[in-house]
Amino acid sequence: MPHDWRESLRLAADLALLGIVVTLLSLPLLTAGAAVATGSHAIRHLIAHGRWPSLADCWAVFRRRLVPGLIAGPAVALGSALLLIDIAALRRGAVPGGGPVLTLVLAIGALAAGYVALVAVEAGTLPPGTRRPGAARSAFALAWARPVVPLAAAGVLAVVAVLALLVHPALVPVLAGYALFALHVVTPKVAGPRLTRAA
Repeated sequence: MPHDWRESLRLAADLALLGIVVTLLSLPLLTAGAAVATGSHAIRHLIAHGRWPSLADCWAVFRRRLVPGLIAGPAVALGSALLLIDIAALRRGAVPGGGPVLTLVLAIGALAAGYVALVAVEAGTLPPGTRRPGAARSAFALAWARPVVPLAAAGVLAVVAVLALLVHPALVPVLAGYALFALHVVTPKVAGPRLTRAA
């Protein structure tokens, strides 16, 4: 990866732009799965080859992932909404259980978020045209074999969430590119050689 500060600055700008594009393409929710998978593919290609993929390649990946990823955006949005409702109810005392149940719910939410992040990494790591086992199954197999991997991914998302609270709201979409990049760097290191695939 880059050592020159100018290349580092260029990479930072590219990741910011990628985050904005992925966020804009994810707004309809139904396209979120394909958008994240395409962004993940672009970062995987950058890490493997030292250059960004072509727009034609990205468009082909987006089209290929569109139908399989239709449910991803709504499912994540629904799951997040239910989690927030549960947390709010537990904090207000509207649901019995108090602190221990709230801790359990937060732990389950963190693991679920880590798994979703792992699916995003796998979606960009799977070779072109791969249909089976698919990103979700591949991520589940990896999480089952090495539970520390979704925990590490959840840690990355936690850092990104804190940054999102600290930066101006207009800059939050930029963080999507940095989050994907961090996940692609951290996940293989924690997972070991199992995650290594041809780009």
